[in-house]
Amino acid sequence: MKPPSLPSLRVPRARAFSATPVILLLLGMTAWSSWYTVPSDSVAVLQRFGKYQSEVQPGLHFKIPFGVDVATILPVKRQLKQEFGFYTEGATNPDQYSNTPAEESPMVTGDLNAALVEWVVQYRIAEPVKYLFAVREPGATLRDVSESVMREVVGDRTVDEVITIGRQEIEAEALARMQQLATRYTMGVSIDQVQLKNINPPAPVQDSFNEVNQAQQEKERLINEARRDYNRVIPLAEGEKDQRIREAEGYRLKRINEAEGDVARFNAVFAQYQKAPQVTQRRLYLETLQQVMPAVKNKVVVDENMQGILPLLNLDPKKAANKQKNQQEAQP
Repeated sequence: MKPPSLPSLRVPRARAFSATPVILLLLGMTAWSSWYTVPSDSVAVLQRFGKYQSEVQPGLHFKIPFGVDVATILPVKRQLKQEFGFYTEGATNPDQYSNTPAEESPMVTGDLNAALVEWVVQYRIAEPVKYLFAVREPGATLRDVSESVMREVVGDRTVDEVITIGRQEIEAEALARMQQLATRYTMGVSIDQVQLKNINPPAPVQDSFNEVNQAQQEKERLINEARRDYNRVIPLAEGEKDQRIREAEGYRLKRINEAEGDVARFNAVFAQYQKAPQVTQRRLYLETLQQVMPAVKNKVVVDENMQGILPLLNLDPKKAANKQKNQQEAQP
């Protein structure tokens, strides 16, 4: 008698298991996660099991996949910025603005007035290793440092200085203090510029501050106009003064030279007079006549023995004029 046959076990084709797609998927994920690209304006900080390994320069690089190696890319050649009191749409830096910008702008000045201050901090990542490992959340820390320094600098000045004439001093002092604190905290950043944007008084007193600002601008305009007139008039007056002085000096030298020449000429004539008085008197008499006689229109030469000269003078000007006219008509 034959024993009963057992039914044969057959696996359905739909339930058949194949490891080939899984292996291919794992290989693809491994290849995909084992390489990375560092942009030209950045470097990558490579960590293996969380420990720092090296700084990787721009280009295509490979790493151990599945989280063994982690590459953090930092834009060291790009200038980053942080905005305070406002924000710009489309920012790529996650630390560029805070969630509550309206709470950052109100500040108290040194004269116990209020002002709404908006500013921008521009910085670069100078030391990537310190930026990642020396300070927890370096971007947020830099924001706290910037806000603290700006409130301190603004609190040392009056509201008029903050709104009008003290902007450059505030920017320079805030930049120096921020860089000093960033170096002390080993944040690995280099602060390039601190720039004040809009500085306004609170809304209830904004109209009054605008009037004060306009008055300050009018004052500066009048001062500039006065300086312009000063620079135009004063050099002209200085030039005229120098010209008058030079003319006076020239006139003084001229009179001195003329006087010295007259003295020398008189001494020379006097010396000749002492030698021959009569000759000198006659020469002086003749020289004087040479100067005087050309200016005399009518000349009458008489003998020294003559008793009178009235017969020789023409005392009737009308008769003399008629006689001269007749002579002219008589001439052909």
